[in-house]
Amino acid sequence: MDASELQALIIEAAATPAGVDLPPTAARAVGALLTALEAGTVRAAERDGAGAWHAVPWVKQGILLAFRAGQIVDMSPPEGSAPATFRFFDKHTVPPRSLDAQHGVRVVPGGSAIRRGAYLARGVVCMPPMYVNVGAHVGAGTMIDSHALVGSCAQVCERVHLSAAAQIGGVLEPVNASPVVIEDDAIVGGNCGVYEGTVVRRRAVLGAGVVLTRGTPVYDLVRETVYRASPEQPLEIPEGAVVVPGARRVRGAWAEGEGLSVQTPVIVKYRDERTDLATALEQWLR
Repeated sequence: MDASELQALIIEAAATPAGVDLPPTAARAVGALLTALEAGTVRAAERDGAGAWHAVPWVKQGILLAFRAGQIVDMSPPEGSAPATFRFFDKHTVPPRSLDAQHGVRVVPGGSAIRRGAYLARGVVCMPPMYVNVGAHVGAGTMIDSHALVGSCAQVCERVHLSAAAQIGGVLEPVNASPVVIEDDAIVGGNCGVYEGTVVRRRAVLGAGVVLTRGTPVYDLVRETVYRASPEQPLEIPEGAVVVPGARRVRGAWAEGEGLSVQTPVIVKYRDERTDLATALEQWLR
C-alpha cells in the first residue's frame, strides 16, 4: 500500500462518527501506518525547504485511529517469567515494538520500552529505563539516556544526546499541532523539559534543568534579543545556542519587596570548540 492510498483510507476511517463502527479497512490501515512509521517511510512531522517543521495531520489522525480501533488486552509477560503483580493492559493495536539485533539499535537491559509505531534508526542507544512513544522518530546515532522520555510524534534527529531524565514532550491533538523537534547534533542536558512544539535547532546545547514551553521567553545575552513563540510559530532555540537556567525579576512593589523571581532560560554563548571538547566524551559511549 503506497502513502497516498494509506492516507485516503485513514482519512475515510477517521471521519466515522463517534458511536458508529469503523469500516473494515480501518484495522488494515492502522497496521500499515504503524509499520510505515517504524520503517521511517512516513513521519508525523516534516521539514519544508525553508527549514520550518509542520505536522502531518493524516499521520496523527491514523495514530488516534489506532487507539479508537484497539481493544484493551492483557500484555503481561508469560506466566512464570515475571512476578504475578507485573501486569500490563493496553490497546492491542499499540503494543511494545518488537526489535531484534538486525535493526542495529542498542537497547541495554533494564526496563526500557519502545511502543509500536516508533522509528529508531541504526546506531540509536537506549539506556535503561527509558521510553519512546508511538509516532516518535529518533535519528541515527542518538543516545537516549536513563529515565528519558521521547513523547508521541516527537522528532529527534541524528546524533542527539538526550541526557538522564530529559523529557521530550509529545502531542497527538490537535492533529495540526507540530510536535517537539530536536535537530541534529543537539545536546539536551539532564532533567531538561522540552514541550509544546518547541524546536531546538541543530548543534544547540540545553544545560541541565532548562525547561522550554510555548509560553517561555528565552533571553539571548549574546544577541541582546528575546525569543518567544507566537500564535503561528513555536518557540525556537537558534542553531548552536548554549542555554542555561536563569531567573528574571518579578515586577510589582509586593513581588520586589519579597525578592521574587521566575525561572527563565538564558542563552549565554554560542557553541564553539571549547563547547565541543566538553561534550566529546559521549562519542565513546556509542
